[in-house]
Amino acid sequence: MSVRAMIVDDQADIRLLLRVVFESTSDVEIACEAATGAEALEILETCDPRVVVLDQMMPGLNGVETAERMLARRPGQLVVLCSAYLDEEITREAKDVGIAALVHKDDVRDLPSVIHGLVA
Repeated sequence: MSVRAMIVDDQADIRLLLRVVFESTSDVEIACEAATGAEALEILETCDPRVVVLDQMMPGLNGVETAERMLARRPGQLVVLCSAYLDEEITREAKDVGIAALVHKDDVRDLPSVIHGLVA
């Protein structure tokens, strides 16, 4: 059974990298993509992902702010923060708003197994 996911990152090359990682190594299906937190919030209901993979550093809403709004609308939505910037403050904020997992961008190959662990 495939897992529907949304990728949210302001960099098109990172969205492509994540898509390739998922399509080549797992049964995670990329249901939709967004370049900003605001765009992700607009398409969240119609896309209906099981998991949202969010970047932290984006123009406008950052990843934690986007996740907080998503989780207010959809309690139980699985959100993974995938960022090159995972310091103690961001990690604490992510846990406080209910982000399910954090993955450093250097470890994107681990995302499929992280997602499967959350869904199981």
